[in-house]
Amino acid sequence: MSLRIACTGGIGSGKSTVARLLADRGAAVVDADAVARQVVEPGAPALGEIVRRFGEAIVRRDGSLDRAALAAVVFADPLARGDLESIVHPRVHEVLARLLPELAATHPVVVLELPLLVDAAARRLHHLDGVLAVDCPEDLALERLVSRRGLAESDARARLAAQPARAERIANADFVILNVGSFEELAEMVGRAWSWIASLGELALSPSSPTR
Repeated sequence: MSLRIACTGGIGSGKSTVARLLADRGAAVVDADAVARQVVEPGAPALGEIVRRFGEAIVRRDGSLDRAALAAVVFADPLARGDLESIVHPRVHEVLARLLPELAATHPVVVLELPLLVDAAARRLHHLDGVLAVDCPEDLALERLVSRRGLAESDARARLAAQPARAERIANADFVILNVGSFEELAEMVGRAWSWIASLGELALSPSSPTR
C-alpha cells in the first residue's frame, strides 16, 4: 500500500524544506512547480499558448520563458493569472497523472509538493490520502522572501497577496506545521508529521532522522 500526501503552504512558508526532510525519511517527492517549469520549456505547446496570450515580451532571446517578466504581469492582474493557470495547470495534471502512480508502485509514501490550495476537488483529482500544510505568519514569509530570495518588497507583497488566504489553507489541511523557529525545531515537527503519515495507512515507516 502506498500513501499520497500533499505538502502545501504559502510562498516563504518552508514547504520545500519540509518536502526535502520527508524525502530524507524515504518519501518520493514530486514538486508540482518543477513540473510546471517542464511543461513550458522551449518547444512545448504550453509555451506557444502563453506567448500568444501574453506576447513576445515574455520570451528570452534563446526562446525560453522569461519568468520574471511573466510574473510581473500575472501577479499584478488576477485575470491574467487565471489565463496563465488555465494554460499550465491542465498540462501539469496530465504529467502528475502519469508520474504519481509510477512512484506509488515503488514507494510507501509519495509526497506531492503543491503551492496552491488543496481543497476537496484537488484531493479527488490526485487521489490524496492527506494534506500537510506548512504555515508561518505573513510578516515572517515577507522577511524570508526579501532576505533569502532577494525579492523586492513590493514584488514579495504582490506574490503573498495573490495566494489563497492563510486561514483557508490551514482549514483544508489534516496536519499543520508552524515553521517559525530553528531548523532543528522544524525537523522535529517533520518527525511528528511522518508519524501521522504512517498512522494513515498503518505503515511501518522508518523513524530515522533526516540525513542533513
